[in-house]
Amino acid sequence: MIGGVLVERTIKEVLPAVQRNKEGLEEVISRLYESLEKKRKEIIDFEAKYKIRIRNSDSAAKDEAGRKEGSAQGVLVGAAGANE
Repeated sequence: MIGGVLVERTIKEVLPAVQRNKEGLEEVISRLYESLEKKRKEIIDFEAKYKIRIRNSDSAAKDEAGRKEGSAQGVLVGAAGANE
């Protein structure tokens, strides 16, 4: 079915188009990766030029929460002399 219309096409007719689409997608993906790496380099250069340090708020919050939970652990003590 193509666009709601039932059509009959053979693998011989469809396979070349599918392969061209696959090759086109692979090319687009490779260009996007190149662009991504270029932008990453630009960001690193910008941060170095202006001495910018980025603090990741998500991981910092998790680290602080982990420290608080760890420091809150202690020994529970009953009333003094209650069992004696």
